[in-house]
Amino acid sequence: MEPTQRFSGRVQDYTRFRPGYPPACLDYMQHNFNLGAQSVVADIGSGTGILTRLLLHTGATVYAVEPNDNMRAEAERQLQDQDRFLSVKGTGEASGLKDHSTDLVTVAQAFHWMDPQRAKKEFRRILRPKGHIAILWNVPSGDSAFAREYEEIKRKYGNNYIAIRQSHEPDLQSFFLPKKMKRQHFPHFVLLNEEGLHGQLRSSSFMPVPTDPQYAAVTEAVDRLFGRYQENGLVKMEYETQLHHD
Repeated sequence: MEPTQRFSGRVQDYTRFRPGYPPACLDYMQHNFNLGAQSVVADIGSGTGILTRLLLHTGATVYAVEPNDNMRAEAERQLQDQDRFLSVKGTGEASGLKDHSTDLVTVAQAFHWMDPQRAKKEFRRILRPKGHIAILWNVPSGDSAFAREYEEIKRKYGNNYIAIRQSHEPDLQSFFLPKKMKRQHFPHFVLLNEEGLHGQLRSSSFMPVPTDPQYAAVTEAVDRLFGRYQENGLVKMEYETQLHHD
């Protein structure tokens, strides 16, 4: 499937159940990139606006650049009351923004869908001379029995899951050249009820949708997993938020 269309049928689950980003990560970004009312940010591959919303809280003007019509419409619905929110149909390789118009380019959970060299050229075009690039991922962490078994469900039923998972770890050192890449890690977690666990899995582009013959088997596997590890009706999903920047 075309990368820009992979999430068209997953918007509601993505909105409700995908994790955000920890306050420590946003504090770090606000301090290091001097984000405030004077700042203009391009959030590329902004999806339903999970990071966009947090960037708006810094006071910055945020261009949310998203190619998928359904994802972009959901962000517009949620953030329409934000004066500094600007929605743009575009991609990492062709954002549609003006030359040297932004102070920061962010990419959260989306860089692996882009062509790195074309995206690098585009980011440099829209950045001001002292601007920065920040690339983020929430990467599953933890070595609990729950985490291992959840991972096994994704491996067993996910379409091309291994390749997509590996694509979250590209060689970013060369992408940031001639600047030196900096890397920061932040612990993060969310608590999910049974509906949330199912919804988060459905939000992944590689997992079966309800019309898929495998969907019933996935549902049963998640039910069993939740039943084994829930405490007071919740399971803990642990992440490491990885921030790469120049």
